[in-house]
Amino acid sequence: MPSLDKFVTRCVVLTVALLLGVPALPQPPRPPAPPVQQPQQQGGVIKTDVALVNLFATVRDKNKRIVGDLKQEDFHISEDNQDQKISFFSKEVSLPITLALLLDTSGSEQFMIGAIQETGSSFLSRVLRKGDEALVMSFDSDVDLLSDFTDDRKQLDRAVRRARINIPGGGSIAGNPGPVGGQQVTGTALYDAVYLACHEKLNTEAGRKAIVIVTDAQDEGSKVRIEEAIEAAQRTNTVIHVLLVWDPRFGANNGAAKKMAEETGGRVISANSEKKLAQAFDEISEELRSQYTLGYYPSNTAKDGKFRKIHVDISNHDLKVLTRKGYYAPNAAEGN
Repeated sequence: MPSLDKFVTRCVVLTVALLLGVPALPQPPRPPAPPVQQPQQQGGVIKTDVALVNLFATVRDKNKRIVGDLKQEDFHISEDNQDQKISFFSKEVSLPITLALLLDTSGSEQFMIGAIQETGSSFLSRVLRKGDEALVMSFDSDVDLLSDFTDDRKQLDRAVRRARINIPGGGSIAGNPGPVGGQQVTGTALYDAVYLACHEKLNTEAGRKAIVIVTDAQDEGSKVRIEEAIEAAQRTNTVIHVLLVWDPRFGANNGAAKKMAEETGGRVISANSEKKLAQAFDEISEELRSQYTLGYYPSNTAKDGKFRKIHVDISNHDLKVLTRKGYYAPNAAEGN
């Protein structure tokens, strides 16, 4: 499968770079034009428009219950502290979802791997509807693509159940057995997994895109930094949700989990038991199906490739809105 070969090659290059100590990976390619949902009279078709900025927002009350009855006038958007006019608003929940499920298979997750497989498989079966697709990846000392994008629930179930905890002293590079250059690769390549999912897979997808990571958020040995992983998500308009599962002996990196989620408009949910993990998957499933779509044409039309900060307010200040914190403007120098 060409896409899988490309992914494997990328993972090998990434790991070899880590071992040889070469400079960081090159920056992701120019950001794809944001997807645009056309008015419903045009059938909800998603097309490309370099000007319109799309936001997918979830609103919750003080009790963390989702609020689904807001109107356009309840929202206010600013970009770099400049007010923006909302040009598109919808509570449409049938837009396709492209989902990446990332499973931490490092040794610290051994105590929960059975529950992760069981609840992860059920989550994909519940959340995916007609037109949706998902992929499954695992990560420990390397990143493995267990299933490419598909809407086949059975294939996804088999992929989740193929996830295996990395055994100390063993390991493979994207499915190729054995260490590279005679050196043993160890660690947890969380940031690499996020970067690869966005840069290699989600960058060509349109519509709503999300990554759901089951991890303790401890990263050891990634070639890319957390900032590069977040940028890859921002450039591909991907939301990151983290289900924080940790062994008390090793702890969890709450700061890293929070940073990835907040910067992309996602959530962090602590899920340190099978029951809590099932509840967390249910919450994410509900959230993915309960989003508002907001679109605006930015008053700043410069194609300078810079990051633009976005802030969304709700007229009712007792409510909290979750959406991405910004986007990268088109770059005229790169032909955008």
